[in-house]
Amino acid sequence: MKLSTKELVICSIFASITAILAQISIPIPFTTVPLTMQMFSVMICGILLGSRLGFLSQVIYLSLGIIGIPVFSQMGGGIGVLAGPTGGFLISFPIVSFIVGYFFEKYKNNILLLLSMLIALFISYIIGTFQFSLIAGVSFFKGLLTCVVPFIIVDFIKIGLVYIFGKCIRKRINLKNI
Repeated sequence: MKLSTKELVICSIFASITAILAQISIPIPFTTVPLTMQMFSVMICGILLGSRLGFLSQVIYLSLGIIGIPVFSQMGGGIGVLAGPTGGFLISFPIVSFIVGYFFEKYKNNILLLLSMLIALFISYIIGTFQFSLIAGVSFFKGLLTCVVPFIIVDFIKIGLVYIFGKCIRKRINLKNI
C-alpha cells in the first residue's frame, strides 16, 4: 500500500484523536471494561477517512500503544494491554473503522450506513467478549453480561452521534483529495 505523506499525516492526526478520546474514560464498578469515547472516534475515522485510511489510522493508534506510549484508556500502553481482558476490543478497532468506511464509500443509503455501524459494533463486541472470556476464565455469556450489556445503550447513542456529526463534518470538509 503506497501512501502519500499527506495521507500518513492525516491518519496520524486521527490516531491522535482516538488517543485523546480514549482518555475520556469512566470506570464501571462491576466490570473491568471502562466506558470510553474510543468507539465514537473509531467510527468517525471510518466515515471521514474511508475504509483504507480509517483502518490505517487505527493500526497507527494500536502501534503507538503497543510500543508503550500511553494512548489507551486510563493512560495505558504496552503489549500487555492488548493481551489483557479488554484487548480484544482494541484489536477490533481497525476492523470497525474499515467496515464503517467501506459502507460509507460504497453506499450512500443512510439506513445501510447505520446498519454498518451496528454490524461493526457487533463484531467489536464478539472479538472483545471472546478475548475477555478467555483471559478472565469465564463463559462467553458471562463475558457478554460484563462487557456488552452495560454498554449497549451508550454505544447506540454513540452511533447516533457518529452518524449525525460524521455526515455533517464530511459535508463541510474535503477529504476526497487525500
